[in-house]
Amino acid sequence: MTAPEWQPTATLAALRLRAALLERVRAHFAATGALEVDTPILVRAAVTDVHLESLAVREAAGRTAGYLQTSPEYAMKRLLCSGAPDIYQIAHVFREGERGRRHNPEFTMIEWYRHGIDHHALMDEVERLLHALLAPHVALGPAVRVPYVEAFRDALGVDPLGCSAGELRRAIADHGGSIPASLAADDLDDLIDLATGTLVTARFPADRITLLYDFPAGQAALARVRGPLASRFEAFFGPLELANGFHELADPQEQRARFAADLEARQRRGRPAHAPDERLLAALASGLPACSGVALGFDRVVMIAAGASSIDEVLAFAYERA
Repeated sequence: MTAPEWQPTATLAALRLRAALLERVRAHFAATGALEVDTPILVRAAVTDVHLESLAVREAAGRTAGYLQTSPEYAMKRLLCSGAPDIYQIAHVFREGERGRRHNPEFTMIEWYRHGIDHHALMDEVERLLHALLAPHVALGPAVRVPYVEAFRDALGVDPLGCSAGELRRAIADHGGSIPASLAADDLDDLIDLATGTLVTARFPADRITLLYDFPAGQAALARVRGPLASRFEAFFGPLELANGFHELADPQEQRARFAADLEARQRRGRPAHAPDERLLAALASGLPACSGVALGFDRVVMIAAGASSIDEVLAFAYERA
């Protein structure tokens, strides 16, 4: 029998667990001296990232009043440029079209920034926090750290830094993967992203945290680049992505160039064009302190702790009942 639509999708036990984990998160940041901040959910600029779509908010007259944030990243970097210390935020974020067993259009993100450290030092903290949150609830094996190129070679037998798009397409097919017809045959970065999400992460141990680091430069997003590699990492539990972190890019001209490349890629795919966030670029021009930052999907952490198979089980009201 289907529950009435007015009822929550999470049990009271799940909501209590969620609250306890949030309390543990705040205790962690209090102990490490980070300042909790609260930035606007309604923002003026949409993201340019080709893999994300912002939800627009319309005024009564039909004009776009702004967008629901996909992340508090830009606002938090503006705070850092204004002299803020180490900061963190527990934020509701929104992404259009993302719905599934592990996705809800509205979800909770924990994002934080540390001054004066690189992505390796931030990985240390992510590992500690995830262990503190999960170890009381699930059996955790020792965390694993693996360079991206090594994990990719082991899974597909090709080098993501030197293979062609054709070679990678063949490797994906040879290893049982499928390529959507919508994906351009010659788009190497998209093929690398597809292979990582479907074949590389599928090999990660199911009972522990895996930290995948030093991505190809084409997968840099907002991270610094060192030759062919980006100072970026992702954290997983089994194949489930939990966190995405960067040794943060501070160069405003490079950031503007990446925004422009995003917009060109969006145009090729027929996706809406969005103007870059000029406030962020102006803040970067004033000087972003050397720092690293990471975003953690909190609902997925609760899923693991609760033994839940769907994100709906750890949300008071999932999208259809919101």
